[in-house]
Amino acid sequence: MSYLHEDVLLISVKAALAAGEVIRQIYDDPASDFEVEMKKDNSPLTVADRKSNEVISSFLQSTPYPVLSEEGASVDYAVRCKWVKLWIVDPLDGTKEFIKRNGEFTVNIAFVENGSPVAGVIYVPVKKTLYFGAIGTGAFKCSDIVSVGSDVTLQQLMDVSERMPSADCAHSGLVVVASRSHMNSETEAYIEELKKAHGEVRTVSKGSSIKICLVAEGAADIYPRFAPTMEWDTAAGHAIAVAAGLEVYRADGDVPLRYNKEDLLNPWFVVKAKVN
Repeated sequence: MSYLHEDVLLISVKAALAAGEVIRQIYDDPASDFEVEMKKDNSPLTVADRKSNEVISSFLQSTPYPVLSEEGASVDYAVRCKWVKLWIVDPLDGTKEFIKRNGEFTVNIAFVENGSPVAGVIYVPVKKTLYFGAIGTGAFKCSDIVSVGSDVTLQQLMDVSERMPSADCAHSGLVVVASRSHMNSETEAYIEELKKAHGEVRTVSKGSSIKICLVAEGAADIYPRFAPTMEWDTAAGHAIAVAAGLEVYRADGDVPLRYNKEDLLNPWFVVKAKVN
């Protein structure tokens, strides 16, 4: 079976919304035990991460493409390097924010071809906000959405969504979005250099891949990330950013991030307008 970007987007949307519903049920239940465990890298894992991964896997297993997921079994690079097309998934990006109950966590699903993200979906369960985009299709934001019909078309979804970047997000001065949990001296120094170059600079702090979405929709102008991230943290947002006319560059040069590398750790990066 051949899947075009439209098919990829639709199944990603359905998977993300279904996963978001499961996460929201756990999050909203005052008696819920998050069952927090610590992984080998000392990052937290909850029952919501596991349940979300199960839901997403149930959707994506109907496609002919392999899945690289944060919560899935690790796959040796000798096998992965042969994957020309694949899904890259973070079932719950921002687990620390989930545990803090601040709502700033997401479901991330990306489709990658030849190392480049070509389609992506990010869903914010608490806000019930969906971001999605693909190369050749554009980037969109859909508010107050919890599900879609089984026969919905991508065009119907686009018709009830707002194209990004949005004119409603117009602002004065330079807006920089930074990590809520990973602000460091390198990021602060970068922002100081921006102030010298641009004068007025306003900083907004957010968790998870919401930061990339803010730049894609035009609410922020740049997102520097000078702290560790993994491919599943950025792949979906990267696809949406590119669809919105932006790029996710390595911090050491105007070279886009690559995916399904042997080392799944991302280099430091900056999300900003494409360099001509």
